Order: sequence, then structure tokens, then C-alpha cells
Amino acid sequence: RTMEDSRNVMMVAAEQAQLMANLLKLIKGNKTIEIGMYTGYNTLSMALVVPEDGKVVACEINEDYINIAKPFFQEAGVEKKVNIHHQPALQTLDELLEAGEAETYDFVFIDADKKNNENYYEKSLQLIRKGGIIAIDNVLWGGRVISPDKDDVTSQSIDELNKKLHKDKRVDLSMLTVGDGLTLAIKL
Repeated sequence: RTMEDSRNVMMVAAEQAQLMANLLKLIKGNKTIEIGMYTGYNTLSMALVVPEDGKVVACEINEDYINIAKPFFQEAGVEKKVNIHHQPALQTLDELLEAGEAETYDFVFIDADKKNNENYYEKSLQLIRKGGIIAIDNVLWGGRVISPDKDDVTSQSIDELNKKLHKDKRVDLSMLTVGDGLTLAIKL
């Protein structure tokens, strides 16, 4: 159903989903967050590899996308692992922090509105355990981050976060040219 959607370019690249699933296995990830679920392809990929008692917190504001995703979670038998939050992602992250879940998550994938990437990153850094991974999608943004136009707030936001991450001593960093660019930040 995703490919029928007019915004299907938002779907995570298959090689990114496979890489993230393998990283989750490698770090024995049990608790993960996806910021920007879209139609659930990557959420499903992560839910399939976390253990039976694992969970994927999926943040999505578009009810139509949630309704596309849910039957696939059920068909794959992972609906009990997926906890969908139909509200702004920052609200969900704040609620998780208020519930005492700081430093309890193994993996976070950020792929939502790019203007909030820095806010998502900072909240995720609080939620992730040492050795956990924050993956950020679209860090190359079709090359527009190299010299963003002065009116292109989205490209500017991505560029600013890329520069911040490069200097951030709280993480080890790798920027991969997979899909439209995927940054992996491992919390120290």
C-alpha cells in the first residue's frame, strides 16, 4: 500500500531497514523508538528482530499512515511489540522521559519533520543507553545540505544538525551514504 501513496518517497530505503535490523540484532536491542513511522515498513522490520518481550515505540501524527501499518503488524504477529503513539513525537519523547525511561532504550530511528531533528536528537540522547544507537535519516538531503539556500529551512536544519553531530563528544559517529544518507550516533 505504501507504493500507492503519493508521498511514497518517504519510505525508508530497503537497505537502510535491513542495516538497522542487523544493528538491532548486533546490540541485542530490546527497546527501540521510531520517530516518524510513515506506513510502518521500518517499524515492522525492527519489531521482527526485537525479542518477544521487546517493544517498538512508533511515533506518527498521520492517522491514515497508522491505519495502513496496523494490518501488516497483525499479519506479521508483532502487533503486541509495536506501541503506536498518534501525537507529535516530541510529546511522546517527553512522556517517556517523565515516565522515568531515560537511558533505557537501545535504538532510536529519526525520520520525521527535519526542522525538529535537533530536538529529536537531544531527547533521544537522553532516552538511549550507553552503547545505544541513534540513526538519523536523510542527512545528505539530495545534496542540498552542502550549500542550503537561505530560504530552505529544512536543508539548513539538517546541515546544522550534521555540523553539531560532527563536534558532539557524547557520541561516536558514522555518516553512511546509504539511501539519502544515514548517520549512526553511538552514545558514549
